Amino acid sequence: MTKRAAVRRPLPTSPFQTRPEPPRKHFAPGDRVTHDRYGLGRVVGVEEAGDAAVLVDFGSHQERVVQPYHAMYKL
Repeated sequence: MTKRAAVRRPLPTSPFQTRPEPPRKHFAPGDRVTHDRYGLGRVVGVEEAGDAAVLVDFGSHQERVVQPYHAMYKL
């Protein structure tokens, strides 16, 4: 008689699970965005080299926002 190992199902609350990386946000010139700190704006430039960043015009000023874009969302 051979013993078979019990199949264990993964628990959703286990601290040993690896979490998938959230999808990267991509912005293009002309996109309307909102930023938690600066408000509404429009993307005027995109940098892909090195640390990717976007240049956003928020009306009263322009701001360079670098990845990860946790506080910025596309409208």
